[in-house]
Amino acid sequence: MLTIVWDVDDVLNDLMLQWFTHCWKCERPECTLGYRELRENPPDAVLGIAREEYLLSIDEFRATDRAREMAPNAAVLKWMGQYGAQFRHIGLTARPLGSAPDVAEWVMRHFGAWIRCFGVVHTRRDDQFPAYDRTKGEFLDWIKCGDILVDDSAENIRQAQLRGLKTLLYPQPWNDSKLSVEELLDELTKMAVGV
Repeated sequence: MLTIVWDVDDVLNDLMLQWFTHCWKCERPECTLGYRELRENPPDAVLGIAREEYLLSIDEFRATDRAREMAPNAAVLKWMGQYGAQFRHIGLTARPLGSAPDVAEWVMRHFGAWIRCFGVVHTRRDDQFPAYDRTKGEFLDWIKCGDILVDDSAENIRQAQLRGLKTLLYPQPWNDSKLSVEELLDELTKMAVGV
């Protein structure tokens, strides 16, 4: 049975869209950018702000009820219901540890029937927490049980490929995925049945 490692933010949920719509745009009504124009992640350069300002804003949003109550990705949830039992699943997120309990609960509430393992790569450099893994590639080195990575970050995909994993780049404005969400999920289904 193959193990799929699922990125959480912007794959299992739509965190960036929710933040951009309900935080950034609400606080800056003069902003004329649309979500599809966020061609980089993190989008600080596109938004014309310092990286620290963006990180503070999205970290504050992660602590809101709106973030904790985000709807799960309906297409992935439907796919899980049909094909999820043919794989093992790991949820893997890169975010500050302070927001990990909320997102872990969110993953288990929506995807816990399939995702039984959850990992966090702490993304802030500080001395408060031990420095284990700084990238998803380092996490994958440690856990040694993933076969497929589904992620919206081209860099995370590259790191997984270097470690021998099959990869699927989840389509978002900041990457050059050639697949639609439906096509990506069809590719996962083919992997399950060995097509």
